[in-house]
Amino acid sequence: MKIVDLVCAKGRTGFFFDDQRAIKLGAESDGAAYLGKTATAGFSAVRQAGEAISVMLVLEDGQVAYGDCAAVQYSGAGGRDPLFLAEDFIPVIEREIKPRLVGREADSFRELAEEIDRLQVGGKQLHTAIRYGVTQAILDAVAKASHRLMCEVVADEYHTQVTDREIPIFTQSGDNRYENTDKMIMKGAQVLPHALINNVETKLGRKGEKLAEYVGWLRERICKLRLDENYAPVLHIDVYGTIGAAFGNDNYQGMADYLAELAKIAAPFHLRIEGPMDVEDREKQMLALKELTRLVDERGIPVELVADEWCNTLEDIRYFADNRAGHMVQIKTPDLGGINNVVEAVLYCKEKGIGAYQGGTCNETDRSAQVCVNLAMATCPDQILAKPGMGVDEGYMIVYNEMQRILALRRAQAER
Repeated sequence: MKIVDLVCAKGRTGFFFDDQRAIKLGAESDGAAYLGKTATAGFSAVRQAGEAISVMLVLEDGQVAYGDCAAVQYSGAGGRDPLFLAEDFIPVIEREIKPRLVGREADSFRELAEEIDRLQVGGKQLHTAIRYGVTQAILDAVAKASHRLMCEVVADEYHTQVTDREIPIFTQSGDNRYENTDKMIMKGAQVLPHALINNVETKLGRKGEKLAEYVGWLRERICKLRLDENYAPVLHIDVYGTIGAAFGNDNYQGMADYLAELAKIAAPFHLRIEGPMDVEDREKQMLALKELTRLVDERGIPVELVADEWCNTLEDIRYFADNRAGHMVQIKTPDLGGINNVVEAVLYCKEKGIGAYQGGTCNETDRSAQVCVNLAMATCPDQILAKPGMGVDEGYMIVYNEMQRILALRRAQAER
């Protein structure tokens, strides 16, 4: 079935674009906003509304397939592509993508997605957000043209099996790490709370005492609020490199001692720590995380380390997985460009025996989240992020409901 038109619509994301450089330089929070001068090209404010572009592919039978181009919260930081604004990039999609897709048969997701992901204009690939959203629309188009679910298309083309089980959903609290955790527990989230531990003085503590206190609170809160004593969520906390900042990025024994202390406090719940250090260099980050992972394993400390900083692209993920730098890798979906790379990343981690966390960013849309659920159901990562939004209300609902729809439809198909 042919694609007969491509139509773009501007949209909003589930969170904001934040000028990370300006925040690190001292921009102060004021309510939901940040005050101060911008420091990254393209920003009109330190925090500004997130923007997306919905790409709609019209098929010859009148069906409309769509995906959403969205970029991470900290756009333009850490070597990422520049701020993604709809008015700047709709013309690019109409000029560069539309002529390449209109008139094409929607018969192979993998082939079309790889073509768009590799496309270069002026010697450079298109913005990661464009590749992310356009390949979502391609997947939906192939699914609609062949009367299959998106997850079934992925499974067929990558020779996997669509799972008949729920994939654990990881919920993020933002700074509201107490009230949002209560919501997570009441909703039965399998992995929680993220917690946003991004400051040594105010959140971790100079000796890690504040995070230790919070982990103890988590343990007690779960036990108090859970309705079923078998409910035992994984405690997954992102510390944004603050453990290394407090104890020393190369003080592996000191960090391991602290992780062992946290694991005891968390018991009987399993603990994951994301981004224990940030040494601000890709190779050095890999080596530091590799050494800490080795030491944690050698000492039998019941903590999983999750690679995040400096592990953004498919190439990065392979690099960290090859070297066992961490027990699990976050696959930040918008940073990989085409969603075909998300599939490749999950399958590569599984092949290497490394945990695959299909993540992303709070600054996505309902559509990008739904498509990511389909990728997960076809590739079976260890967990998937509740998104968009910072909190547990909208993102958990969107991801959970899409997963349940897929499971129910697959069961109904099997019974017919």
